[in-house]
Amino acid sequence: MFAVFKTGGKQYRVATEDVLKVDKIEGEPGQVVEFGEVLAVGGDSVMLGSPTVSGATVAAEVLDQGRGAKVIAFKKRRRKNSRRKRGHRQEFTLLRITEILTEGKKASTTPPPRPKKAPAQKPAEASDAEAADAGA
Repeated sequence: MFAVFKTGGKQYRVATEDVLKVDKIEGEPGQVVEFGEVLAVGGDSVMLGSPTVSGATVAAEVLDQGRGAKVIAFKKRRRKNSRRKRGHRQEFTLLRITEILTEGKKASTTPPPRPKKAPAQKPAEASDAEAADAGA
């Protein structure tokens, strides 16, 4: 199932568990935010809104708030000793889509638990096991 929603003047096509970077929105890391401006919902059949799909929402967990890379705006007027240098860093919010809801359902206020990854096996232990297999 996928959805197309609008935030910050841009449209995003997302599915559950997608991670995306959007313009800054309010929310602390770990908080769930909802987007009600859903333009389309798809799956077995596609529902298009005019302009939005009624009763559809997209819920996302805020992973991080940050600032992008610096963009330099340098202007120079030749032979006039006129220069202007300005820098800008765009603020963003990193989101993980948790649910795509239809028919007016409400999103859960807590994000779903994430399974913890097991630590990777150390290379020294792997080479010891291979040596024991080769010697046998």
